Amino acid sequence: MNPNLLIVDDEKPTRDGLRAALEDRYEVYVAEDAVSAAGLLEAESFEVLLTDFRLPNNEDGMKLIARAKSLAKPPICILMTAYGSEELAVEALKQGADDYLAKGRMQIDELETRIARALKLRTLESENKTLKQQLDKKFGLENIIGDSEPMQKVMDIVRQVAPSRATVLIQGESGTGKELLAKAIHQLSPRSAKPMVTVHCAALSPTLLESELFGHEKGAFTGAHERRVGRFEQAEGGTLFLDEIGEIDETTQVKLLRFLGERTFERVGGSKTLSADVRVVAATNKNLKELVDGSEFREDLYFRLSVVELWAPPLRERASDIPMLALSFLREFAEENVKPVSDFTADALEAIVRYAWPGNVRELRTAVEHAVVLAKGDMIELAGLPQSVQSRGVIQHEKQLAQPVTGRGVTLEEAEKQLIIRTLKECRGNRTSAARKIGISRRTLHRKLNRYGLDGI
Repeated sequence: MNPNLLIVDDEKPTRDGLRAALEDRYEVYVAEDAVSAAGLLEAESFEVLLTDFRLPNNEDGMKLIARAKSLAKPPICILMTAYGSEELAVEALKQGADDYLAKGRMQIDELETRIARALKLRTLESENKTLKQQLDKKFGLENIIGDSEPMQKVMDIVRQVAPSRATVLIQGESGTGKELLAKAIHQLSPRSAKPMVTVHCAALSPTLLESELFGHEKGAFTGAHERRVGRFEQAEGGTLFLDEIGEIDETTQVKLLRFLGERTFERVGGSKTLSADVRVVAATNKNLKELVDGSEFREDLYFRLSVVELWAPPLRERASDIPMLALSFLREFAEENVKPVSDFTADALEAIVRYAWPGNVRELRTAVEHAVVLAKGDMIELAGLPQSVQSRGVIQHEKQLAQPVTGRGVTLEEAEKQLIIRTLKECRGNRTSAARKIGISRRTLHRKLNRYGLDGI
């Protein structure tokens, strides 16, 4: 099938001439003004938009291009004008045009060449994006599930920071997946072939934590019967993940500060200065800035740790990810427990979506495991969910999800589709408000509307 191409020009001879020249390679549509063109852009998916700069009713082609570029699947946009100038060409490209042609010098062969080149470039970009997604899946992001805007922003930062040497501080409530983000940073970094060593700081006393991190010499303290290599040495060339960093005592804070500044340390009870090539990623469910203000955490260490700060969003801020996460956990535990459970009943999924999940993703995962273990058939029913989810799910998010999902069983896609329909109705068709309420970007909402055939609502 030939690509769709839209020609927008108020001069009929120009429209007809371009249509005749291009219709052997493209499915050509024409419009004489911006209003007609906008209607076609909403109704059809176009690979190419070819528009004049001067349009009737004080409209211009650059405004039309801006509108086209806001679509879920924007076309390649080429601006034509009889008023050719270098300044206008530069401005057109700044505002989103992919190319620029002066009508007086335009040759059909050149136009076809430019369109073909732009289409080829788009294909390459699409292939690169697909390859990047495959690499992400293979190296570090496969366990991070979420299509919501907050999670997409987090994953974008992970991709950006991973190749660097920067220290990263991950903050967020318990159960939001901070360790998964740390693992993704390691796996996407040049250090991925080296070890990632994890230390749960809150689980150790100050003396044991210091020894755990830096190691100790024989006889350093009672029970130190031999030399021990610490986690910094074990993580040589790789990543050291310090979970619950807000729990470390002042002495350990001082030693960690020194390492981050000089990359050197001594074992407990030793005098020899050692060094290690280690990247530090830290996490906490406390607000470190508040601990600094309360003199409970060193300000200089906070600044060393937070070269890049990453906030793991709570599940209530990414509610649109809940059905996807629940279904993923269901499949995991059904396989692990050899149970023929394949889906949720409508009322069970409704309760899961409405519940506030104070324990975040960890609590959701535990609840689904509970339900799978107790399931008697091939569906998770409301009665099989933990009592807290059953009882509180009825009142949580009442305003946002007032109308139930219909049907005995519901797929992830159907649940998402019905959520979008309900939210758009509640927002009276305002797509920006609906996208914000669901927790996704407007562009993602457009894409989902197109996928589910809901463009007309």
